[in-house]
Amino acid sequence: MNFASDNTAGIAPEILQALVAANDGYALGYGNDDLTRSVERRLGEIFERDVAVFLVPTGTAANALALAHFSPPWGAVFAHAEAHIMTDECGAPEFFGGGLKLVGLPGVGCKLAPETLAAALAQYSGHAPHQVVPAALSLTQASEAGTIYRADEIAALARLAHARGMAVHMDGARFANALTRLNASAADITWRSGVDVLSFGATKGGAMAAEAVVFFDPAKAEHMGERRKRAGHLLSKHRFVSAQFQAFLADDCWLRLARHANAMADRLASGLAAAGHAPVWPVEANLVFVILPKAVEGRLKAAGARYYVRSSDSLPDGVALGPDELLVRLVASFSTRDADVDRFVELAAKA
Repeated sequence: MNFASDNTAGIAPEILQALVAANDGYALGYGNDDLTRSVERRLGEIFERDVAVFLVPTGTAANALALAHFSPPWGAVFAHAEAHIMTDECGAPEFFGGGLKLVGLPGVGCKLAPETLAAALAQYSGHAPHQVVPAALSLTQASEAGTIYRADEIAALARLAHARGMAVHMDGARFANALTRLNASAADITWRSGVDVLSFGATKGGAMAAEAVVFFDPAKAEHMGERRKRAGHLLSKHRFVSAQFQAFLADDCWLRLARHANAMADRLASGLAAAGHAPVWPVEANLVFVILPKAVEGRLKAAGARYYVRSSDSLPDGVALGPDELLVRLVASFSTRDADVDRFVELAAKA
């Protein structure tokens, strides 16, 4: 019953087999191999346009380097206050951005609303050179609450950002989970809605260590190769990152793995709701947040369940924790089993 994170799962069999196959023979290093070219072409097909792709081993690197590429050291990057770049990346965007400033904004369900962004941007004008300059907007898809931005929501936020000359970045660590929920193409919820650069995650979806920075205008990616190298995130045996992506993207494997994770989250959410523990936010990806009595939480932990207790300032109106309650985050993965879900629900339902 491990619901701590999709990072706790192993490697999807298809990807593990691809790593073994890539180990045969020799290949040029630093991304100058046929596997890498194949992945770049495949991503162009998925997003229906020419893209510039830079593979890295971690999501933190993907986010930090993408934001540093679009923001000068005196720039400001706006994001939800509970976004991963704000709370879980140890200052990497600021470090690689030479001191750029992260500005956290509120929003229910870890999503930003256009009026919130507009009000924040209004505070950054008329005070040059004493203020940082708005440089980028970062949106998380799916969000830290497991909620999803629809295409029209992305477009509304992107219009505000672009009107101020800002770039729009999307942290897509769980992009596949979001995409499989929406009746849209990958292009519809990225560049067609105004996204300039995507951190496209594979690790949480079943890879070992594989993320991609995808620029939707290759001209804007100038010198990203040097930035990646200088940051220490250009792997010499690059083919082993590419091999993971090649298998991940082949035959829509990435979407099938995400659908399973989402389905397990749905099963978990419906079972807990029937047991009197309805999810706090809509379950739109592979994350489920519920408020549990401490007595129930103790019983689950004693039975070996693994998950994280969280705090959040973006709970829906009217929802609050009592003194004997905890907010629990449950994450399903490509390897989550029905039996583990059902056992967890059974324990949570006991009086």
